[in-house]
Amino acid sequence: MKFAVTLGSAVIAAFAFAIATPAVAGAQPSNCHDSYTPCLPVVSDVDCEGGSGNGPVYTGRVTVIGPDDYGLDRDGDGIGCE
Repeated sequence: MKFAVTLGSAVIAAFAFAIATPAVAGAQPSNCHDSYTPCLPVVSDVDCEGGSGNGPVYTGRVTVIGPDDYGLDRDGDGIGCE
């Protein structure tokens, strides 16, 4: 009987941990723009580092996987800030 109680407690503890722990899938955090990888924040504008843009955020090379809302892929080849 003691084993059943201990086992039951362990199952309850594991279930509680699973509920309280956020899922860590390969998805980007919700504050990332869906069109760029690695993550770029959702802000008014992002510009390439070393370019003539006025920010407020600057980035290095990124892959563009959706609409290029920030205009980082000038030649349309899927690579921004190259």
